[in-house]
Amino acid sequence: MATIFSKIIAGAIPCYKIAENEHFFAFLDIFPLREGHVLVVPKTETDKFFDVSDELLAEWLLFAKPIAKAIEKSFPCDRCGISVIGLEVPHAHMHLIPVNSANDLNFHQEKLKLTPDQLKEIQEKILKHL
Repeated sequence: MATIFSKIIAGAIPCYKIAENEHFFAFLDIFPLREGHVLVVPKTETDKFFDVSDELLAEWLLFAKPIAKAIEKSFPCDRCGISVIGLEVPHAHMHLIPVNSANDLNFHQEKLKLTPDQLKEIQEKILKHL
């Protein structure tokens, strides 16, 4: 059965797409920790991050790098943090989040509740710097 991320990649579930290539897909997290929170996933379903091939893992970071730089230019932050947890969806993924402190990566805190218009505005900010 396809994961929710595979359904998003296939276009069966709408998203706020940030970037895509032959191997990866990046889109806004609709339950973000911070404005600018982006999920980056491989198009091939693999449950665990470190079960991805070495080649794909290296490509993944290179795909994410310009997105992280665009996030840093789009939102007031010290840097773009990266987190790999992968417990909620059995499809390897990384979170790119603008951060000013380690607590900004605390997934136990309450998520933001953003409107579709706010998400579209965030998407446009990132795309402008990509």
